[in-house]
Amino acid sequence: MALQIGALRLPSKIIQSPLAACSDLPFRLIGREKGLGFCYLEMVSAQSLTRENAKTRRMLNTTPADKPLGAQLLGCDPDMMAAAARILEEMGFDLIDMNLGCPVKKVVGNGEGSALLKNPAKAGMVFRAVRGAVKIPVTMKTRKGFSDPSGDEAVELAKRAEDAGLCAVTIHGRTQAQGYSGKSDWEAIGKVKRAVKIPVIGNGDVLTPADAARLVEMSGCDGIMIGRGGLGNPWIYRNLDAAMNGRREPPYVPAIAERKETLLKHLALERSLLGDRQAALNMRRITVWYTQGLPRNKAVRVAICSTMDCDEIARLIADFFDRLPADVPPPSVPILLAE
Repeated sequence: MALQIGALRLPSKIIQSPLAACSDLPFRLIGREKGLGFCYLEMVSAQSLTRENAKTRRMLNTTPADKPLGAQLLGCDPDMMAAAARILEEMGFDLIDMNLGCPVKKVVGNGEGSALLKNPAKAGMVFRAVRGAVKIPVTMKTRKGFSDPSGDEAVELAKRAEDAGLCAVTIHGRTQAQGYSGKSDWEAIGKVKRAVKIPVIGNGDVLTPADAARLVEMSGCDGIMIGRGGLGNPWIYRNLDAAMNGRREPPYVPAIAERKETLLKHLALERSLLGDRQAALNMRRITVWYTQGLPRNKAVRVAICSTMDCDEIARLIADFFDRLPADVPPPSVPILLAE
């Protein structure tokens, strides 16, 4: 079932969040092949984008197959955020999301990210500036609060977003003070859902179809955004989408051969799109994603970290999977970061 966000009709209610140093173009293309309907590329700073920072521009690389695609902006200056939004619209992005949830101290210290939970009036100014600058749908993502666990701060921002003409909001069920610790509060997401009429997307601790079903039941949210659950497990999107739409089918579990071929294709995309050197470096973490929970995974990880030869990396991956027993467990979630 589709999810309508403004004029944009998404093919799925499951959204992949932006993940720094993770949700690059090869990651997104692999995900789309396996069932990913909508994704954000890595969060970009409005300041860096308006100053034409070369690294930021590279992060925005995409292809026609990488659609529909959203960009997420970080910033707190209304004029700069509006200017950055116009650049993204001109580049052809389908949706712009504003990050009001990043808990990192450096970001918060700049008055950006989740710091805007403490300054809803300024957040409203940013909302209106960005909404007035572009024609494509505009959304925002935030946390349930800065340090207040009640969810009232998220409700306040969501109402201001709706009043400013934003098309949807995403709520992560932790406070800034929690960072990525503790459990995501799905009841707080429901509190926001009941307070506004625009779509509310729930985020936090959704790793299985059962999690997705419980989040919808508890909060009534319209869609789900996942983070680390998609790392090394691009099959998760179709499984979560089935749960969101009430289909009682068994989760799809890829066979060893498919897991091997998917990781090898991920490597091939890294090489073709980013070059061999960057591909070799990236595979040090990507291999961790795909081999989490599998027997004898430490040896292959160490070996891949010890070479910059992509042909050798491909051989090591094929060797590892070819030696696995037929009854290996399904893909598991790497404990690297949270949504």
